[in-house]
Amino acid sequence: MSKFIYLYRGPFKEMTPEEGAKWGAWLGNIGAALIDQGSPCGGGTVVVDDGSSAKISGITGYTIVEAKDLNAATGLTKGHPLLIDNKGLYSVEVLELIDMM
Repeated sequence: MSKFIYLYRGPFKEMTPEEGAKWGAWLGNIGAALIDQGSPCGGGTVVVDDGSSAKISGITGYTIVEAKDLNAATGLTKGHPLLIDNKGLYSVEVLELIDMM
């Protein structure tokens, strides 16, 4: 099993009771695959190796899951609260976390 991080992009959504219920349902559906439910990301900065600064990439949050492979990790996004509106406002980047040890 591998770990995958979901990086969220799109406008910030207030966590209303309705939104909280959507997140709770999705997190419940992925069950034991959930490693870290994550959190929204706030303001920040970008540190560049030449000492300059850069524009923040637009990541608004993250979640970490465990899955057999990239296809399985991508499948776990089914019903994700940011992906159910089908308006093209939100995206979830699915990246494998490589074990370095």
